[in-house]
Amino acid sequence: MAEAVQDEYRAHLETYQGFNKLVTFMVLWLIVLLASMALGLIAHLPVIGVLLGVGGSVAVLIGAALAP
Repeated sequence: MAEAVQDEYRAHLETYQGFNKLVTFMVLWLIVLLASMALGLIAHLPVIGVLLGVGGSVAVLIGAALAP
């Protein structure tokens, strides 16, 4: 009985950590997206906005892939 509870807790913890990683990735990517849009549309710096958008998206993807 105790082993079943520990297995359920371990599975729940893995699911929670995966969901936490997904939410963190989405928030960071949304910040990068909004910052690049602001640079391109409001500040009239489209080249820097595109570079930040592409580079930031790649950096967030790599960070999410390498996170434990």
